Amino acid sequence: MSRLRKLSCALLATLLAAAMLASGASASHSQPTFFESPALLLNPATRPATMATLQKLGVRAVRVELAWHTVAPDADSVHRPSFDATDPASYNWSEYDPLIEEAHARGWKILLTVTSPVPRWATGNPSGRSLLFKPDANQFRSFMTAVGRHYGSEASLFSIWNEPNHHEFLEPQFNTNGTPASPAIYRGLYTSGYAGLQAAGLAHPTVLIGETAPEGEAHPRRPVRGRNHNVSPITFMRGVLCLSVRYKRARSCPKLQVSGWGLHPYASIAGPFHVPKNPESVTIGVLSRMTSALDKAARAGAIPSHLPIYITEFGVIGTPNRFLGVPVARQVEYQAIAERIAYSNPRVASFSQYLLRDDTPKSRNHVGFQTGLEYDNGKPKPLFAGFPVPLTVNRRGSGYSLWGYVRPAGDATQVTVEAERRGSRRFTVLARVQTNSLGYWTHSSQVAASVWRVRWKSPEGVSYTGPPIRAY
Repeated sequence: MSRLRKLSCALLATLLAAAMLASGASASHSQPTFFESPALLLNPATRPATMATLQKLGVRAVRVELAWHTVAPDADSVHRPSFDATDPASYNWSEYDPLIEEAHARGWKILLTVTSPVPRWATGNPSGRSLLFKPDANQFRSFMTAVGRHYGSEASLFSIWNEPNHHEFLEPQFNTNGTPASPAIYRGLYTSGYAGLQAAGLAHPTVLIGETAPEGEAHPRRPVRGRNHNVSPITFMRGVLCLSVRYKRARSCPKLQVSGWGLHPYASIAGPFHVPKNPESVTIGVLSRMTSALDKAARAGAIPSHLPIYITEFGVIGTPNRFLGVPVARQVEYQAIAERIAYSNPRVASFSQYLLRDDTPKSRNHVGFQTGLEYDNGKPKPLFAGFPVPLTVNRRGSGYSLWGYVRPAGDATQVTVEAERRGSRRFTVLARVQTNSLGYWTHSSQVAASVWRVRWKSPEGVSYTGPPIRAY
């Protein structure tokens, strides 16, 4: 084992141990996993099969990004048309209604993220080319009233904007003097959006703030690294909440009503335990950076105390991404480790998976995301088998600590743990483990093995076999 790998494994063990201590020996909170696969779920031709696949995988929650521009009337016009912007009948919801109605009918939780691009007539410069530039907060309030009236009974929670600290979703990120511009723009959008939902009759709407990209540098969706176009998430959070670097709140900014802070804590190719050098970045291995910052903001009176974190977009990029992809066998391991880190943190209220099927590269340098459970041709990756029954194996002294989840179970059940013992080339039963009431389980073992896996059969007779997992 290389020195770097030994250091990485030791760091991972430390992070997980700290998280488990923070939450008690065995975390017991519910952590719904929001699944997002827009290309397949919004397409009428692929939606039915995709919904059935997700159901089998154990999915019970979806994230839907609703683009203002997509539903608005005359969205490409420089001049705002004459219409009642608070009336749902003024908009074309046809792209989103079938998905949201079917998810609601299945009893799935729905996170509705209302975001850019925006109608040209609602930008700060309608004659310009950008559909992201300084969206009009007053017009956004009216739009959110229509959203609340149309989807208020179906959405479990709302979120305002996707990655507002990223230049691909909100402009400008910085003023000409180099100071962050996006936090103040976003605060106006959030407060207006929240007021719009209240005007729709939702007296105390459940609304997430943030949904921030992980780093103040090129996002994982931009594999060719360039200039720093984005505001780091913690810097952004302080700006939105009118806090100084020392967390002193401006008196002109009242306390915001929020239900949770949304995060997209993508890890780098170095893995889920990687610690970014920028202390204002927040990836999966350093969630405590955001909880600490939120606690300081709460003490300053900017937000409610003990605000939960919602991980609303996440995934591990695998091959064939030639820039940031890890081998697909490692992808499934890293994904499970990330989920365990999140589960072990009592402040985390949700986890997520972005994409069922990989993006198809548009060009050699524009490769998109390869975080899916399937390749872009629909062929399953190891993660397809691993997602419903994630498993992690950590060395602990002379033994091993196993953690897992039976996602499709939804209740207490029994899972079979198998190991390929040292010197053997076949799997044998290591233990049959009882899960808790949510489907999570842990097990300690002194048996040395090369790889481990789990098997589970549903009450309906569907069999699940996870891929081989190595110890870290």
